[in-house]
Order: sequence, then C-alpha cells, then structure tokens
Amino acid sequence: MQEFFLKHKKHIISAGIVLLVLVTVIASGKKLNATLLESAIGVVVTPFQDLTTGISSWVDETVTSARSKTDLKEENEDLKNQIAELMEENRRLSMYETENAKLSSLLKIAQRYPNYESVGAKIIAKDPGVWYDDFVIDKGTSSDISANMVLIAPEGLVGKVLESGATFSKAQSILDSRSSVPAKSVRTGDLGVVKGDYALSNNGLCKMEYIDGDAEIMVGDEIVTSHLSDIYPEGLTIGKVLEIETDTNGLTKYAVIEPYVDLKHLDTILIIDKNSPPVGKTATPTAETAETGEEATEPEENTTGMGVAE
Repeated sequence: MQEFFLKHKKHIISAGIVLLVLVTVIASGKKLNATLLESAIGVVVTPFQDLTTGISSWVDETVTSARSKTDLKEENEDLKNQIAELMEENRRLSMYETENAKLSSLLKIAQRYPNYESVGAKIIAKDPGVWYDDFVIDKGTSSDISANMVLIAPEGLVGKVLESGATFSKAQSILDSRSSVPAKSVRTGDLGVVKGDYALSNNGLCKMEYIDGDAEIMVGDEIVTSHLSDIYPEGLTIGKVLEIETDTNGLTKYAVIEPYVDLKHLDTILIIDKNSPPVGKTATPTAETAETGEEATEPEENTTGMGVAE
C-alpha cells in the first residue's frame, strides 16, 4: 500500500486538488445545475458542512458565554468594592457625627461654668477592669493641666487629675477608693462625703459617708458637690441615692450612690480649673502690690448662681 502511494503520489495529489476545487465550486453555488458527480459529492460534503457550522456556532456561543461570565464576575467584584467603600464611608461619617455630638456636649458644659478655664480631653488608657476608676487623658502640662483639676462629663462629675506629664495626665474617678468629694443632698441640704468603695465600685457605685443620723436624706435624692471643697466647684451633679443605712455607731448614716456619669463607657471629658482667674478678667494693681511688685487678682465673680466656694 505504501509502495502504491509512493508510486502514484503525484496522481493522488492531483486528484485530491481537483476534488477540493469541485467541492469549493459546489459549496459556493457557482453552478445552478449540478451534475451527477456534483450531487454525489454534495451528499457526502453537506453533512460535514453542517457539522462544521454547528461546531463553529457552539464555539462562538461558548466563547461569548465565557466572556459574559467573566464580565459579570468583574462587575460583581466592582460592586462589592463599591459597597465596601460606601460602608466604610458611612462608618467614618457615623464616627464624625458621634464625635461632633460629644464636642457639642462638652461645649454646653463649658458654658455652664463660664468663670472657669476649661479644655476638652480624650481618655487614651485605663487600668484593667470594666469601670473607669483610674485612667489617662491626652492633655498635660503643655496644655496647662495640673493636679486637682476637675473632670466632668455632660451628665456630671467624673473625678480629678492626679498628676500630669508634658502631654498626658493620670486621673481618678469618683469610683476610686482614694477619691473623696464633699457632697450634699439637693433636696435637704444634708452634708456628707462621697467616697469610692472597693466592694461597691465593682457595680459602678460609690458611698456617701458621714451623714448626720437625723438627716432627712431619702432614696432617690440627687447628690451634688457641696461648698466645702477647695477642689470641686459647688453644684456639680454626682448621682442619686439608691439606699440608706445607719452606721454601727448609730450616730451617722451612709448612702449608696449611683453616679449619673456612665463610668463604664467613658471617652471624652472636660477639664475645668476651679482656681483659675475668672475668664475675661484681668488683675487690678493695688497699693500693696505696687510696692511689692506682686500681681494681684480680683475675687472670682459668681455668675453661675451656684455658690462657688472660695
């Protein structure tokens, strides 16, 4: 067979070329009247043409479908990225809105005490535990912050500054066992001292001690700072009375106090300086200060109507 092919190779190739030419002419419809040979060839070739046409169509559809799937996948990824960006933007806007609300609250607090210098601060660290009893704020001596300056939140008293570094300060809240704040009942005027209590602080509560045994203080009374403090201005809200007990000596009472400030979720606070000169006031020289060269200050003018202690 191989020898026959080699011997007649030229004839076989020539016949093949002629056959392909005939097929091409038939397929292109150059003739209107097909011969018997052309008809026979058409019968053989047509199925193959249909097959190749079908394969070509399938390939085109498959490629088109694959491209569509790829396009849809890319579009889906783009939409996911857009959604993620929008969610992140919404989160940032929510944070800005919350921050603005906090700053607005601090501004309102500062307006309640126009006689005192004040500055806002953020809490940047705290001791382990649920409650903010000891913590660190982001203001220090570079912002004129010093020990015993008072810390307040929109709801009331938070605590005071213990010590300051250049850019930070350590602070304690009224829950700290070392804290001691002269206080009184708004309704009755009964006096006492609000202190941190280790056992009560686990529940976010503190204790008002040294209440006179005959005092008329009751559950639900509002407790504020009294006039008997060199640190805290009078009238700062502290909390409300949850319960009252008589001490073992029978002569005094103590009250369990729930602070108004949420000392579990504390973030931004206001620092005020009770001992700062009244805002907008300047020192007026006197004869005595003129001789000594010392700077004099005017007495603080109480414009808050809250009986600020001297």
